[in-house]
Parts: sequence; C-alpha cells; structure tokens
Amino acid sequence: MSEERQIPVPTDAELEILQVLWHKHPESVRYINESINQRRPPEQQVGYTTTLKQMQVMLDKGLLLREVVERNHLYSPALSREITQVQVVRDLADLAFDGSASSLVLRVLGSGQTTPEELEEIKALIRQIEAQQHD
Repeated sequence: MSEERQIPVPTDAELEILQVLWHKHPESVRYINESINQRRPPEQQVGYTTTLKQMQVMLDKGLLLREVVERNHLYSPALSREITQVQVVRDLADLAFDGSASSLVLRVLGSGQTTPEELEEIKALIRQIEAQQHD
C-alpha cells in the first residue's frame, strides 16, 4: 500500500487509537481499548464496543489495516506516524492559519512550551532546509 495516497485526517478519537498502534502493532481491539482506558480517568473510559466500532470506521476510511491470525483480528496503522503528522499539520495550517506555515510555527513557538533542546533541533532543521534550497 502506498503511503502517499490521500486519506482523511484522523479525528481526535482516531488519533488516540493510532497513538497506541504506532507504539505496538499489530494489536487486538481489546488491547487497544485497555491501553486507551489506562490513559483516561474512570469517568472518561470507553467500552470495548465503542472502540471496536471506531476501529471499523477507521478501517473503512483507510486509516487502519486488519489481518486475521488464528481467528484473531489484529490491526495496524495504514500510514506511519510521520506521514499522518504531516497531514494533520497541513490540515491545521489550512483550517486555523489560512495555510500559513510560518503563522502556525510562530504560534507554537510562542506558547512558551518549547525546551532548549527542541529549539536546537528546530534551528538545525532550518539550517538543513536552507542548505537544500541553495543546492
């Protein structure tokens, strides 16, 4: 399957499922449901059938892949974390920042939550992009 095909940008609930699967896959619905519920307070936990239904929708949308192993349905993300992040960021930039990548980046950097290490990584990435543009 090509990772370049267009698929819908995942919803918040879908991203929560993908976060689990990017760490460990393929996995069962039960494992994913338990992992999600471990991260949530008791009043926000979801039932198995809710997770199953959400994952069936994600399969139909092309966000997940499913394989059957010894009668067990195991799921994996259809796209890598990196490709999905690019899609989410593009969608956010278009939706909230009128397509401006610089406005999005400035807002994130201005939030005061960037560590010195992250700033160094960002500077290195900027230098790399500038070098590529001069080649």
